[in-house]
Amino acid sequence: MRERKKARTRAAIQSHALRLFTAQGYAETTIEQIAAAAEVSQSTFFRYFPTKEDTVLYDRLDPVLMRAFVEQPAELTPLQAVRAACAQVFARLDAEESELERARQRLVFSVPELRNRMIEHIAAGLGMLAEAAAERAGRDPGDFTVRVWSGAVIGVVFAAYFSAAEAPENLVDVIDKAVTLLEDGLPL
Repeated sequence: MRERKKARTRAAIQSHALRLFTAQGYAETTIEQIAAAAEVSQSTFFRYFPTKEDTVLYDRLDPVLMRAFVEQPAELTPLQAVRAACAQVFARLDAEESELERARQRLVFSVPELRNRMIEHIAAGLGMLAEAAAERAGRDPGDFTVRVWSGAVIGVVFAAYFSAAEAPENLVDVIDKAVTLLEDGLPL
């Protein structure tokens, strides 16, 4: 019960932050405004997000995607499982959640300090994917092959993420295309 309340509070703070950033601009929005909109104190804000940037960079879908990846049918190859997990998770988002995720992505693409901090999150994503891939394959997360495979997947997803910013399409479709290219051996 307590963990669900924490998750709801974190989601509310992030949702209000994203709405404010979209309405009045990232630089123009203050932590005080975010806390007031979310009806929390500034100290509560900082318990959930150490910085304003973290309200954008926190990706609440990552753990959901990793769990969906691990739970895909065993007969799927790991890359098929990645594609299926992405499709499954993004299909479950309601219109408001989808729009907030798109707003989050637009902010990362358009605010230089957020793009720079995204590199830290890519490293964390690599670790999460390696853990999930190892669990799915029954291998050690530190296994060289698991780490390299995870790095390749993160690399194509990262490239897809920035390609989607340049030529706006549905991010899920762009990621699916990128993972399909990886699955096909990245033919040029």
